[in-house]
Amino acid sequence: MNNWWWVYLLIIGLLLAQWLSMGGFTAGPQETNWMDFKSEMLAQGAVDHIVVVNKERAEVFIKGEKLGQGRFEKIPKGRPGPHYFFNIGSVESFENKLAKAEEELQIDPIPITYEERVNWVANILSWLLPFAIIIGIWMLILRRAGGGMRGGMNPFDFGKSKAQLFDKDQRSNVSFKDVAGLEEAKLEVKEIVDFLKNPERYTRLGAKIPKGVILVGPPGTGKTLLAKAVAGEAQVPFFSISGSEFVEMFVGVGASRVRDLFKKAKEKAPSIIFIDEIDAIGRSRSKAFSMQPNDERESTLNQLLTEMDGFENNTGVIVIAATNRMDILDRALLRPGRFDRHIYLDLPTFTERKAIFKVHMRKLKLGKDIDLDTLAAHTPGFTGADIANICNEAALIAARNNKSKVEMQDFYDAIDRVVAGLEKKNKIISEREKNIVAHHEAGHATVSRYLKHADKLLKVSIVPRGRSLGAAWYLPEEHNIYTEAQFMDRLCVALGGRAAEDLVFGEISSGALDDLEKVTKQAYTMVAYYGFDKELGNLSYYDSTGEYSQSLQKPYSEETARLIDEKVRDLVRRAYERTKKILTEHEDQMLELAKLLLEKEVVDRKDLEKIFGPDGASVKSAQELTGSVKDGKGTSALSESSNEEPETIDEKPAK
Repeated sequence: MNNWWWVYLLIIGLLLAQWLSMGGFTAGPQETNWMDFKSEMLAQGAVDHIVVVNKERAEVFIKGEKLGQGRFEKIPKGRPGPHYFFNIGSVESFENKLAKAEEELQIDPIPITYEERVNWVANILSWLLPFAIIIGIWMLILRRAGGGMRGGMNPFDFGKSKAQLFDKDQRSNVSFKDVAGLEEAKLEVKEIVDFLKNPERYTRLGAKIPKGVILVGPPGTGKTLLAKAVAGEAQVPFFSISGSEFVEMFVGVGASRVRDLFKKAKEKAPSIIFIDEIDAIGRSRSKAFSMQPNDERESTLNQLLTEMDGFENNTGVIVIAATNRMDILDRALLRPGRFDRHIYLDLPTFTERKAIFKVHMRKLKLGKDIDLDTLAAHTPGFTGADIANICNEAALIAARNNKSKVEMQDFYDAIDRVVAGLEKKNKIISEREKNIVAHHEAGHATVSRYLKHADKLLKVSIVPRGRSLGAAWYLPEEHNIYTEAQFMDRLCVALGGRAAEDLVFGEISSGALDDLEKVTKQAYTMVAYYGFDKELGNLSYYDSTGEYSQSLQKPYSEETARLIDEKVRDLVRRAYERTKKILTEHEDQMLELAKLLLEKEVVDRKDLEKIFGPDGASVKSAQELTGSVKDGKGTSALSESSNEEPETIDEKPAK
């Protein structure tokens, strides 16, 4: 702003000149009209002379002896004119009216003079004001596009990098102690930090440190947190920037910012550059949705590729990037020489979740009944961000209940809140609908208790939460692979609610919408992805590259698609028949559970054991209960499956 002081002075000077030209400190003439002029000035013989300015304005000068008395008492004696003014339509019309008035009033003719005046200040302002407005709008656009014009109001700063610098003067307050559950990833990242601190340890053997490290994992697994820890631990300059900050509305800005970023990093080498959400600029060029062959994102990516491993040597600069969409990144970006190391951050295991709970519980005032093992067991499939949210929600719930410490029940309530939503106590449900929901949830619970591979049932509730009217809460075991028998048991559990409605009421409702969605997706996964169908054989149409997801073409023929649909329908039909058979054999227990739900609304593990017996006592294998699914042998899925979240079977009203 200081560079524009001369502009402000010029504007103030022009306004001051305009004010002085209009009279300055002296009072200007008063405006009047023809009628007052004729009756109060002309008729009284008070008019000395008239000056017509630019043929549009008449200025009236009053005689000196008339000032300060009568009609003109407010005008001091000796004050120079003009004393009054009024606008005229045209000179000819004014002269005719004045001549008639003089003849009518029988007075001597009033002297009239004509002047042409030019207001230079007003003319200059009329020219400068539009340009000032245009320049002001342009500066505002540049300021918005440049993120506030860091470093001043230079209009060319929008091509500069906006990366945040962490160095010895400003460091991140996150260290590796704050990162729990990522031991393998921390080891690899620590090696990079150690290389920058002690390069001789590696270079003496001829080793070269990786030029780039990319962190890949689901959202919330701690990619950005790990980068913050590097910024806090590394004793070298650390540049942090988001991928979206490279792409702006101006063509070429992204590439310019990449050049400027690496220029600054090389000047402070050894240094580290962290690019968060690199998929914003690193999207594969063959998959980019652009009608132009060389759009802004592509030029930014090309510049990034050149800077990381181009003709010029890029010594002393290490690039760390994070993304959860590695499948869409350009292969030229991921090759060795650019991103040499790919660090995968999976969902935390039981031990890692326990460590994450410890980290986020540091600042909480905890009760004596807190059990980390139980909390870690109740949160399979949760990410570090989910666990942080649970700890915060538990503290909020405890504060809401005016507790002095956060107790175990608060954590249970927080898990329910995060997984299923807020409890809706004021939601009105009719007795008939409540009865349907109770039997629906009892169906899920009963089927799960009599299947070998079903997840352990924790509690059943018909209290509305979020969009669901009821839920059966399970504690799934953590698996890396699933057999066909396990998949079939999961299908049966999901169909338990619909089958219970059919068995008890003789009709079905729309409450199984969420269940049917899960069943359909899982059945198609079994048939089309895992090759569980004998007729289709050991074929998988899973698209790990994402190429077919962006086109209308499928990786199989119409005949194969029809066969897949038939196999999926047959698979779901057999699972449904099996589910109804289980419920028919144990209908008394299902009805007892439904009755208890209508009374208590929430049935916990102790009540379930009273109805079904202890865990494991009522479970039979699928072969013992209903016969083999096909040949009595489950086939293992060959690809790894990620740990799943605590499963709830929700009943949502039909859309």
